[in-house]
Amino acid sequence: MTTERHSIEVRGMTVDVVRKDIKNLHVAVYPPKGRVRVAVPLRLDDEAVRLAVISRLGWIRRQKRGFEEQDRQSEREMITGESHYVQGRRYRLDVVEHPGPAGICLPNNTTLRLRVPPGTGRERREAVLHRWYRRRLREQIPGLIAKWEPIVGVKVAAWGIKRMKTRWGTCNISDRRIWVNLELAKKPSACLEYIIVHEMVHLLERHHTDRFRDHMDRFMPQWRLHKEALNRAPLAHETWTY
Repeated sequence: MTTERHSIEVRGMTVDVVRKDIKNLHVAVYPPKGRVRVAVPLRLDDEAVRLAVISRLGWIRRQKRGFEEQDRQSEREMITGESHYVQGRRYRLDVVEHPGPAGICLPNNTTLRLRVPPGTGRERREAVLHRWYRRRLREQIPGLIAKWEPIVGVKVAAWGIKRMKTRWGTCNISDRRIWVNLELAKKPSACLEYIIVHEMVHLLERHHTDRFRDHMDRFMPQWRLHKEALNRAPLAHETWTY
């Protein structure tokens, strides 16, 4: 696919333009600072992009404001006393050093206990936590896909979990494979379900068109509430790149 990339200025705002072989123009705003990106068909020039951005300025500004106001965690040091999230609930980390294998448990409703060998560094501690998050998602995802396949009317051939910088989920339509962001282990369970349904609906409609939204309204009438909850949830500290 032919792809051209450059930037333009619109009302004092930098807009990244990605011109490629698609049918419709799409405007998106990305965290953490509200980067504006427009995917545009090859046939449209920059003036068409400019007009499209101006027509959506109100929506773009609301999205940017939402990202600016959204809570962000500082980089986790993986030490006793700091906060970590599991399915939308905040827990106090309790690091216990012991000579046995590393592991994580939730001894009560407020504590996330991390057991590691003495001398284990921050990166290794974080890797243990990420592995635990991944395992929890693997336990939840198959049941959610099985629940929604007959409702949406699609069959998911494969699924996976990975860390993503700018998306909560994505899908490969030709392979019928969906991916979810590892960060969803930290968010309320309804958010994970919403993202899975969102990606499954993309197997019916590739883009965020009126048809896509109609599907979402029919299958999951409360999807906008789940989306808002996800957008309100604290963002992880990341070195965001695109």
